[in-house]
Order: sequence, then C-alpha cells, then structure tokens
Amino acid sequence: MKYKQCYLAKIIIFTLTLACMCFGTFAQVPNPTRFEKSIQKFEKQDAVTMPAKGAIVITGSSSIAKWSKKAHTALAPLTVIPRGFGGSNMNDLLYYIDRVAIKYQPRAILIYEGDNDTSLTPPIPKTQILSQLKQIISQVHSTLPDTRFYLLSIKPSIGNKSVWPLAQEVNKEFKAFADEEPLVYYIDIASPLLNLNGTIRDDIFIHDMQHLNDKGYQIWGQTIKAALMPIEAQYE
Repeated sequence: MKYKQCYLAKIIIFTLTLACMCFGTFAQVPNPTRFEKSIQKFEKQDAVTMPAKGAIVITGSSSIAKWSKKAHTALAPLTVIPRGFGGSNMNDLLYYIDRVAIKYQPRAILIYEGDNDTSLTPPIPKTQILSQLKQIISQVHSTLPDTRFYLLSIKPSIGNKSVWPLAQEVNKEFKAFADEEPLVYYIDIASPLLNLNGTIRDDIFIHDMQHLNDKGYQIWGQTIKAALMPIEAQYE
C-alpha cells in the first residue's frame, strides 16, 4: 500500500511538473526515466543483500556515484548506503526518491544535486531546484517524519567555471532553507575546494576538470564526515 501511495504521489508530482513547464513556470528538464537501468541495478543488489534499516543514504549525481566505493571507509564508523546515479539532477532524484532512499527507511539522507542542474543549457532556475528539493523532503517526511537531511553545496570546478556564479546563488538558497528547517543541515563542501583568494583549485580534479581526483575526494570525505559525526555517531 505504501509503495502504491508513493507511486501515485510520484505520478501527481511529475504531472504537475509537466503542467508547470507547459505554462512556462518551470524550465524543461530531461526525462528521468533515462536512469531506469541504473535504479534497477540497485534493486538487483538489494535482492541479493538488502541494506539494514536506519542507515544514512547518500545519493545524488556523479560526484556521489564516483565516491560510492570509498564512502564506507571515508565515513566510518557511520553506516551508509551509497545510491548516487551519475548525470542526475534534482528532478531525477525527486522521481526516484522512493526507490533510492525511502525503501531503506533511513535515519538520514545526504543529497548532492545541482551540478547538472546549473550546467544544463539553459540552466534550471534556482527556484525550480529548491522547489524540487522541498518536494523530495516532503515526500520522505510523509512516511519517515524524523529523517534528517544533509544538503551538500554545489562544488566548484574548472570545467564548470562559467556557471559557478549561478551555483553560488543556489548554494545560498540551500543554506537559507537549511537554516529555517530543523531537520535539514547544510554542508559547505565548496569552500575547502577553493584557494585562499577564492579561485578554484586546479589540483583536485581528474582530466575532465569537473570530477574530483583522490586528493579532492579526501577533502570531500573529511568535510562531510566532520559535519555528520556530531549528530549521527550517536545512532550507530
């Protein structure tokens, strides 16, 4: 019954999003069903070994997906369930939130989205990104009202330098929203990836100059763990 309700809610949300797009309120977004095979892969893994309830789901775009194999070690002793799917945006996460997070009944969900939203042509407006984030939280809290959310800032990168000003605006919206919500926490992973003069570091990316290398992920992991441990360690 819960999954039927989640499915119905998802259809309603998707329909409303399409309606808003038709009237020009929302920007065009890619069809989220392009990730169906990726989500099914997670489900096949679950069929073999279902993760324990009450863990921390970490989800989002490629920066999370590429970190999946290292996340357990980086965040130990915290129990985490990596469920990132590369190339996703906030709307994609909204569409699949029941299958990548709610089904595990997590005590907390860590989200990294925004990179792809801001780098689309044209970019997704910050109001739309925030609206979809709020819908994600609302959908989770409709069945898991005590679940905490950790919202990562959009990271800077040399490859996406042209949209960094927009990403900074979105980060401000994320932080302002988290400041108002008692179960939402903002994690600034952007500042540690900048030089002291505010420019983007050039020694923390792989060849595409967008995704982090080992050095970048070491900074990423340390920053996230430092933010999670004060609250989440007590639940292990």
